[in-house]
Amino acid sequence: MAAVFLLLLAFVPPTAARYTPDWTSLDGRPLPSWYDEAKLGIFVHWGVFSVPGFDSEWFWWHWQGQQPPDPKCVSYMSRNYPPGFSYPEFAPHFHAQFFNPEEWADIFKASGAKYVVLTAKHHEGFTNWASPYSWNWNSVDTGPNRDLVGDLGDAVRNRSLHYGLYNSLYEWFNPLYLDDKKNGFNTQRFVMKKLLPELYNMVVRYRPEVIWSDGDWEAPDTYWNSTQFLTWLYNDSPVKDTVVTNDRWGAGCACKHGGFYNCEDKYTPGQLPKHKWEKCTSVDTLSWGYRRNMKLKELMELPVIIDDLVSTVALGGNYLLNVGPTADGTIPTVFEERLRGVGAWLETNGEAIFATKPWRVQMENTTIPVWYTSKGATVYAIITARPPTTTLKLLIPKTSLTTKVTLLGIPSPLPWAPVYPKGGLIVLLPDLPSTPGQAWTLKLDAVQ
Repeated sequence: MAAVFLLLLAFVPPTAARYTPDWTSLDGRPLPSWYDEAKLGIFVHWGVFSVPGFDSEWFWWHWQGQQPPDPKCVSYMSRNYPPGFSYPEFAPHFHAQFFNPEEWADIFKASGAKYVVLTAKHHEGFTNWASPYSWNWNSVDTGPNRDLVGDLGDAVRNRSLHYGLYNSLYEWFNPLYLDDKKNGFNTQRFVMKKLLPELYNMVVRYRPEVIWSDGDWEAPDTYWNSTQFLTWLYNDSPVKDTVVTNDRWGAGCACKHGGFYNCEDKYTPGQLPKHKWEKCTSVDTLSWGYRRNMKLKELMELPVIIDDLVSTVALGGNYLLNVGPTADGTIPTVFEERLRGVGAWLETNGEAIFATKPWRVQMENTTIPVWYTSKGATVYAIITARPPTTTLKLLIPKTSLTTKVTLLGIPSPLPWAPVYPKGGLIVLLPDLPSTPGQAWTLKLDAVQ
């Protein structure tokens, strides 16, 4: 491992401010500004699990890992595959023959997202790139026979989007990991021979600006050598100045250590957190990976996605929306429709989302829900339901003689009147246009 560190140190000259391998130092690193300004990202769960396309991306574990096995998964295999069929035999059927990274990147760009995070390796251990530490269990040696991570990265960056990679620390059935686990994580053969060399190689090769870590919960961060890796990442890696990381670096780290906080899947705080956070959620409410038997009622509807995005941003978070492509390399049409719908809404209302900050009050609910964001001296009031009347009362903003109210998408000022001498206003609304997400934004200038 010492040789690996020395080789990697040669890639980038040392910075003036150096971080040390402890959480006090690492947690003090300022988050690169691009991430907070971006607000919206697209998550992509794609791997061998896309071939069975059943249950979820946890199919292998539910079938052969957990005890007792999930009877639905056992039944699925017995009805559709011959006796003795093993999970690795799915890999050659991960053809990705219709994968067109340019088309994917066009869809992601059309969604309005500013960054994309692809699963480089999920818990099954299969890498979507030619990892030298995952022989014959990667997308170049088998299945697609191409570098999925690299191909999508090129297309995404050509559209001025930031590119990130998801990486699972643990691997369900890796013998080295299972040996370390059996030893109570007092040995680190998996970490030293597989995980860390692969992580370093991935960062140097693809230069991801997001490292979305996962699969950490079975062992402490000291087993994963997380602080040592992050020290190199922040001090000497090729992405030291732009990379952001999450908080999944060992048991007990979530919502406590790292860059931005995920805390848990689909995390939704009830109030404004003190630390930058991200909500990851999936269009398919039952899975992150593709399911061939998904039903429309199990998918997030577009107004629900918009409402979720708005409330997340108002509370200071980023929104990472997941889609699961098929094994043949296509993004299901219903997922594309949702992403393009988000983008259509943002074409008019993006001003109230991107590069905004939480306001002094994040939400009020007098007659309908109203979420607030701000940008400089401007406040945005985002209405996430159609008002029952032609007027809207906002009690929180403090108006002045120069207060101006407009509806994004309609440049003409709207009539308004104060509610109290020192605060609140009643706005006379125009006929609200139909929008993809059934949400509208009032722009309030010269309010407090």
